[in-house]
Amino acid sequence: MSGDRYFIRDQQALYFITPTMINWLDVFIRPEYKYVIVDALNYCVNNKGLNIFAWCLITSHMHLVVSSNEPHRLSDTLRDFKKFTATTIIKMIKEGPESRRQYLLNQFEDAGLSDKRITKYKFWQESNHAVELDQFKPEITDQKINYIHYNPVEAGIVSYPVDYLFSSARDYADIKGLVKVIIA
Repeated sequence: MSGDRYFIRDQQALYFITPTMINWLDVFIRPEYKYVIVDALNYCVNNKGLNIFAWCLITSHMHLVVSSNEPHRLSDTLRDFKKFTATTIIKMIKEGPESRRQYLLNQFEDAGLSDKRITKYKFWQESNHAVELDQFKPEITDQKINYIHYNPVEAGIVSYPVDYLFSSARDYADIKGLVKVIIA
């Protein structure tokens, strides 16, 4: 068990989660890495019972408001998502035109040395910082969704949330986004 104090206790509840790169590395600066995340999220929606209500991918982390349908478990889906995306993106880093190849691989390897379960590279932090959202307080869910959509604005990437392609803000503005979301 990780040192995460934010556990996913109810596997079908609504959660605000933040998967983060080890050492907050800015891995997601190349579009091809971002599309691995997009494809994996859509796969989880279509095949693993994942419900996505909001999402945004920034260079070093992502935010999501999600739940899972039975018989699927949110913890299992997140584990599989992280394993698949880590394996795929590390392979891309090794084989592609990545100017930071050695730096990134060294960072992943160093992080993996401190985790006995890791055979070579550690890509994602253990924690998903899962915060269960109260279904009887929709204003809290709305606050989290707004926070997610304004993340690229706060990061100085875009001026308006709807301008950021790797987010559900577009869906909330009636523009089809990259990931299948449920508008809350």
